[in-house]
Amino acid sequence: MADAPLTIGEVVRRSAQYLAGIGAPSPRLDADLVIAHALGLNRLALYTEFDRPLTTAELSAARALVARRGRREPMAYILGHRAFRRLDLEVSPAVLVPRPETELLVEWVLELVAPGAAVLDWGTGSGAIALALADEGPDLVVTGIDASDDALALARANGARLGLTVEWCPSDGFAALRGRAFDVVAANPPYLSDAEFAAAPPELGFEPRAALVGGPRGDEAIARIATEAGDSLRPGGAVVCEIGEHQADTARTRFAAAGFAETQVREDLAGLPRVLMARRA
Repeated sequence: MADAPLTIGEVVRRSAQYLAGIGAPSPRLDADLVIAHALGLNRLALYTEFDRPLTTAELSAARALVARRGRREPMAYILGHRAFRRLDLEVSPAVLVPRPETELLVEWVLELVAPGAAVLDWGTGSGAIALALADEGPDLVVTGIDASDDALALARANGARLGLTVEWCPSDGFAALRGRAFDVVAANPPYLSDAEFAAAPPELGFEPRAALVGGPRGDEAIARIATEAGDSLRPGGAVVCEIGEHQADTARTRFAAAGFAETQVREDLAGLPRVLMARRA
């Protein structure tokens, strides 16, 4: 006699148990979201259909996605999108997964700018910062740059789908922006050291290393921004830059040495120094 088909509820239970066994941080939530995505359901609909048997094709699709999470692939890549402030962004392994800590950076930029201000998103990736600023500051003139063609293609696609206007520009650092001046430069640069990346959770191994690792020290990209940003800022303009949790003092020193007159640091929800603001004289 053939075994009875597995129900949605049983597959969710077994998947959560498996993910817990391999060390996934939130196994039940991950199982819910992955199975719902495989079946084309939202999470609420998943629960209302817990007793429904799965077809062979549905079970195969669910197992494939659970296996990806079992390899510790980030949930955002499996689902294909990530929420960031008021936006739902498409993401892929070409870009860093947008993180809640970066929302603090967006909030600070919005506090600093006046209507019509020109804002640059340095290393835009998925376009998260640039698009959030365009969404919440519709009078802003926003430019997003990235050295990765694949990242810029995804940022453009996100902007087009969301109906938000951002100028997208391929550029290695500030190279393509000579002669232009901005009121604020916003940046979430790579700031992990080689050693920190090697010790990081497995999920980070799926993300683009160039968007995560600054170099042997970790703050190489921050130092580059401090050195180069002044030529792209109007008088009184500011850099708002995400930093690593141990980099506040070093980052402030680098910006002060580059001629910035004022530096401030804000903490994230965990109480860790996370975003630095440096203002040009």
